[in-house]
Amino acid sequence: MPQHRYKLVTLAVLLLVCSAGLATAIPGERVLVVSDADTGEQLLAVPVEENTTVNLSYMHSVEKTPVYDIYEVHGERLDNTEMRFQSYGWGLPAREDVYTENGFFVFNPENRSYDELYVKPGRIASHRLTVGDQTYDLVSLSDAQSVRITVERRSVLSTALSLEP
Repeated sequence: MPQHRYKLVTLAVLLLVCSAGLATAIPGERVLVVSDADTGEQLLAVPVEENTTVNLSYMHSVEKTPVYDIYEVHGERLDNTEMRFQSYGWGLPAREDVYTENGFFVFNPENRSYDELYVKPGRIASHRLTVGDQTYDLVSLSDAQSVRITVERRSVLSTALSLEP
């Protein structure tokens, strides 16, 4: 191999290695990640920004009325900003200050911020996850198995290599 070709190949390899290193080191975007709670397998990764609304909705298993748990992305945490429900039942905030609006009881929790949420999607409850304006069926996504929901910051490279199902 001629000397100039060897230098070009060496330079190209060096640039490729440096580029890969930079892509791994540069903080990329935030993503909301839904993963299998037992295996850690990623089921969904959706890009999010600061203040993106994340809504976990389901049908209360006993009351058979809709429940909406509303969160906002703040940094790498999910802040529970509101809960809406139509009737009181197990697991709903019976001893909290609520008001009514459009046929719903509304609870505005304070200081409820989470690094991770665990949800057991149910076929009867029909759990859905809405991120921004896109809705996902958590039951079919997880085959009704427990999931872990987190917000992660990923490098440019890992974001580029990650595929949304």
